[in-house]
Amino acid sequence: MASVLIVEDEPKMLRLLELNLGEEGWTTFSAGDAETGLKILGREAIDLVLSDFKLPGMNGLEFLDAIHRVNAEVPVVLMTAYGSVETAVEAMKKGASNYVLKPFSLEEIKLVVRKERDAHRLRVENRTLREELGRRYEYPNLVARSAKMQEVLAAVERVAPTNSTVLIGGESGVGKELIARAIHQRSRRASGPFVKINCTAIPENLLESELFGYERGAFTGATATKPGKFELADKGSLFLDEIGDVPQITQAKLLRVLQEREFERLGGTRTIKVDVRLVAATNRDLRAALEQGTFREDLYYRLNVVPIDVPPLREHAEDIPGLVEHFLAKYRGESGKQIRGVTPQAIQLLANFHWPGNVRELENIIERAAAFAKGEWIEAGDIHLDTGPAKGSNAPMGFLPPGMTLDQWEDEMIREALRRSGGNKSQAARLLGLSRNALRYRLSKIGIADDPEMP
Repeated sequence: MASVLIVEDEPKMLRLLELNLGEEGWTTFSAGDAETGLKILGREAIDLVLSDFKLPGMNGLEFLDAIHRVNAEVPVVLMTAYGSVETAVEAMKKGASNYVLKPFSLEEIKLVVRKERDAHRLRVENRTLREELGRRYEYPNLVARSAKMQEVLAAVERVAPTNSTVLIGGESGVGKELIARAIHQRSRRASGPFVKINCTAIPENLLESELFGYERGAFTGATATKPGKFELADKGSLFLDEIGDVPQITQAKLLRVLQEREFERLGGTRTIKVDVRLVAATNRDLRAALEQGTFREDLYYRLNVVPIDVPPLREHAEDIPGLVEHFLAKYRGESGKQIRGVTPQAIQLLANFHWPGNVRELENIIERAAAFAKGEWIEAGDIHLDTGPAKGSNAPMGFLPPGMTLDQWEDEMIREALRRSGGNKSQAARLLGLSRNALRYRLSKIGIADDPEMP
């Protein structure tokens, strides 16, 4: 319910306004002078001030200034018997939202006040929306300054307080586990356990016992009862990484747990109930797996309640400088060196790479660069990128690496030639089969200065 402060020194008018605006649904506060009105404004949440222009000891313009020193955002409607245009204009310049001339009808004052209430609501809603759109989400161990990653964190903020199952998609190395942990840490289960299991790291015949546990004697070697991951995650969150690789027999049992929140241990008959929030992740296209018949459709829809897709690093390269600093802080001490930072040329080299291994690959490269850096700064020569074809690839020779355009591949080859030649441009040109002038042209395209005094 909106609240209005009525400041009027004429008691009958004050009472009349209180009654009529109260009938309109307003919570009313009243003052017979400016000083009392300011005290009320300082202690109450007021949505609108309706004030006479002429008050004891203070005129309307002075009162406007005083109001805005207490609350700069509250709208003010002035009632004045001085119907000059100059007075009204001056009041609007001073910050009045509106004015009404005395004498006025009660319907007129109701209309003006109603209009100001609606306008104020719109202003508040617009400001709130702008704040939400402009808000930057910060999480420990997550560097996400880019718009795409901020969208991911915004989704985390919205879903974390709920109990919904989340399916995180994205290529290997994009940080799906970090997103899963962020969901847990922002949830009501944050004080409970966060249990993770990589479904591809466990042999198919052992996955069921890892998830649901087993009773003593359930199989050869089961000398004691062992609880599974679901039991260990009770009152917390369970993160199932690479859910797309779960065998179909286990998929059926997973579906039951999601539907009924209960299961039996391997070799057991007692039904165990659990309160677990499931977060799953996959780097596979589960829709394609549905079409191939390797993934259950009913399980997919149970998992895909809230999908969150984490973009590959090449799609938010603006996060690379922040990620580099984050990893450098981590490995600076381990290298035993006083590394101050990374040169702009090295950052540019990293920003232009196609990153098939995503953030995990970037971390490995920074760790290696910190270990081999010769000075206080990691330079472009200390950065060793894997530009060769993927092992075991059946792609034809000359096919571009995934996510890389022809221009990017050409730029990377030029940089690699410069690295191999130690910066000698004539030698780099020979490695590339180019003339010195042709190399100079390509260097200018990628923003590398060609010093004529350098070889």
